[in-house]
Amino acid sequence: MSGNTFGTLFCVTSFGESHGVAYGGVVDGCPPGLELSAADLQRELDRRKPGSSRHVTQRRESDAVEILSGVYEGRTTGSAIGFLVRNEDQRSKDYAAIAAKFRPGHADYTYWQKYGLRDPRGGGRASARETLVRVAAGAIAKKWLAARYGVRVRGYLAQLGGLAVPFESWDAVDGNPFFAANATLVPRLEAFMDELRKSGDSCGARVNVVAEGVPVGWGEPVYGRLDADIASAMMSINAVKGIEIGAGFAAVAQKGSEHGDEMTPEGFLSNNNGGMLGGISTGQDVTVSIALKPTSSIRLPRRTIDTAGRPTSVQTEGRHDPCVGIRATPIAEAMLACVLMDHALRHRAQCGDVVPPTKPVPARAR
Repeated sequence: MSGNTFGTLFCVTSFGESHGVAYGGVVDGCPPGLELSAADLQRELDRRKPGSSRHVTQRRESDAVEILSGVYEGRTTGSAIGFLVRNEDQRSKDYAAIAAKFRPGHADYTYWQKYGLRDPRGGGRASARETLVRVAAGAIAKKWLAARYGVRVRGYLAQLGGLAVPFESWDAVDGNPFFAANATLVPRLEAFMDELRKSGDSCGARVNVVAEGVPVGWGEPVYGRLDADIASAMMSINAVKGIEIGAGFAAVAQKGSEHGDEMTPEGFLSNNNGGMLGGISTGQDVTVSIALKPTSSIRLPRRTIDTAGRPTSVQTEGRHDPCVGIRATPIAEAMLACVLMDHALRHRAQCGDVVPPTKPVPARAR
């Protein structure tokens, strides 16, 4: 199986399966001298890990990370950073009843058709647990971006099922299990999830991610566009079925006089383009929104076929997220941070000596 690495200069490779011995990753291309410890990675992994509330899978994993290489006396050396997270709470027997059946909406069927076999335990390589590698790599990228450029990457839950969650304050995000930026709506979100879990069904979600402080000039047209690489990275996250940058699909109903972000010497007057023009960052906030589909593993019986092609039904017992979007915020943050770091290094390599002939426009008018 190929396709386990992403990035050009800041490259991330992951390995492991949901019910295997461990997940691990290799980050290649991190510059030397960055202060880094396992605690930096652990902080982000703890935000993503299962069992953190009654609203997510009750699989109990500490997700304790061990850095194997690339760090000496608390600083990166410039060589590959290897890390490992061992699986501790596999319960493979939960999948015995569906080992020969395909879950509708799941990668079971396509993996079987492509490779001629599959690991049915927790979805194997298709498990969302693989995202812990991305989150660990994203922790490195976040720290480097902040230290080198003052870039800050953060996200929040914008919609849970049919419930919109209007943004209220960043202060609320890490104070609830949903990463909701609206503390007043948390009781309603909890009640919704309690009912959903009892019903045996699942729901989707929308997550918004913002990168503040991104300098102007990152991105390589025509085929190395920053927005295209962000879209690719976000679509690689399990269950993501849609992505918007800036105004996104709302741009369809806008007129040119409304959508184009006017500029003044004091700053941009809007940000409908999500901080990118022609695939290059404008110096404004980079804004991304992703749509995650409902979890495929549900207790309700669904029509399907088995590995012999015979009609049957399937229902999934065991421990599953009723909404994978609840834990997706740290994952989306990580992918955005990795792409931004990759483009920062690419820009530095080619255009680090360029002095722009015009003073950059401030991110927003004061």
